[in-house]
Amino acid sequence: MEAVIAVVVLLFVLLLGLGAYATVKVVGAARRGVDRTITQARRTVEDHTLRAKSLAQPGPAGELAQLRLKLRTSMRATQEALRAGAAEDESLKESLALFQRLSAHGHELDDELRRLESEPDRSTLAERLPALRERTERITHSADSLRWAARDRAGRFAEDELDLLSAQIDVETGALRHWTTEPSGSTDARFADGRSTDGRSTDAGAVPPPWPESPAPAAEGQPSRRAEEPTRPAIAPSAPRPAYPWQKKPRPESTT
Repeated sequence: MEAVIAVVVLLFVLLLGLGAYATVKVVGAARRGVDRTITQARRTVEDHTLRAKSLAQPGPAGELAQLRLKLRTSMRATQEALRAGAAEDESLKESLALFQRLSAHGHELDDELRRLESEPDRSTLAERLPALRERTERITHSADSLRWAARDRAGRFAEDELDLLSAQIDVETGALRHWTTEPSGSTDARFADGRSTDGRSTDAGAVPPPWPESPAPAAEGQPSRRAEEPTRPAIAPSAPRPAYPWQKKPRPESTT
């Protein structure tokens, strides 16, 4: 009895632990989903705000917003392309590691640009803009290079696979239409061997009968060949039937 109670308690504790673990996983997944949604919403709001500032505010403030928008757009696109490619191509993991190092410089530059947006000294801001513009160009150029290299690699793999598939399909279609891909040498060899395509002999000793020629017109004053030939009856007369001794003699017909 005590063993049964112990087993029941153990099963209860095990089910309780599994339920707690499942609850934690579900809550964690829901929290990650909410955080992801909030992050995407915040990112979308920031992008629209930067776009509006770059269009509405002239001077250094508008250019700062434009640099931030360019930096964020390039880094985000490269990150998505590398992550999607690394799941299928193991060689892109090194590129993804290089992008992580580049991303640290990108975040540092983005934080600096965001702090300079509230800078009241416009003259100092205008002096620092060329250096900030150069840093932004270097980071975005590196990110764009990684992104396009990954896309070109994926496109090259897809093109090679398509070429191989096209070659295999050509071989298969040729096998399905084997009668249309017969080499011309085999046909010539068959004719040279003295056999036609239907298997009959075409040797010189077995000349096919000639087609009847049309009679040539007779020259004036000369009898035609048809006139010289004896006239043959259309239907040959039947041969006399043999008489046998046991047959009766035919009676003469009466003239009365």
